[in-house]
Amino acid sequence: MRAAEEELNPLIPHLAEIGLSLVVFGILFFLVKKFVVPAFEATYAERTTAIEGGLAAAETKQAEADAKLAELEKRLADARHEAARIREEAREQGAQILAEMREQAQAESTRIVDHGKAQIEAERQQAVTSLRAEVGALATGLAGRIVGESLEDDERSARVVDRFLADLEAIEATGAGTSGNGAV
Repeated sequence: MRAAEEELNPLIPHLAEIGLSLVVFGILFFLVKKFVVPAFEATYAERTTAIEGGLAAAETKQAEADAKLAELEKRLADARHEAARIREEAREQGAQILAEMREQAQAESTRIVDHGKAQIEAERQQAVTSLRAEVGALATGLAGRIVGESLEDDERSARVVDRFLADLEAIEATGAGTSGNGAV
């Protein structure tokens, strides 16, 4: 029985099993190398190509994005400069408009003052003329009473009134420096 036990020892494989295992292993190795490995290699190459293409595309897109960012920053800087220029022009135009408005206001003020002065002078002349006529009539009436003759003659009364007013103006001109002492 010992010989039978030695043959049935599970720890020691039979030579036929070893040979058959080597043949099956070789066939499997050949089939894997012939069909499976090329498919894995092709898939690996496709993935590598896709990844490298994706990286190249990402780098290209990143470069395009950087270029667009730089262009946008340049446009933004140009827009800021343009806005600053427009603000400065607006300030200058505002100052110019303000100066023109001041000039117009000054001219209008001067015109109103001149018109007022002219109107006051016209009213003064009218008042002087009216007063001359009234003073003349009063002076003629008073002089007629003092003299005792009628001075109703227009030519004569006009001469008397003019002489009287001229005398008053002469007295005023000489007495302007001194305070009035009642001599009229």
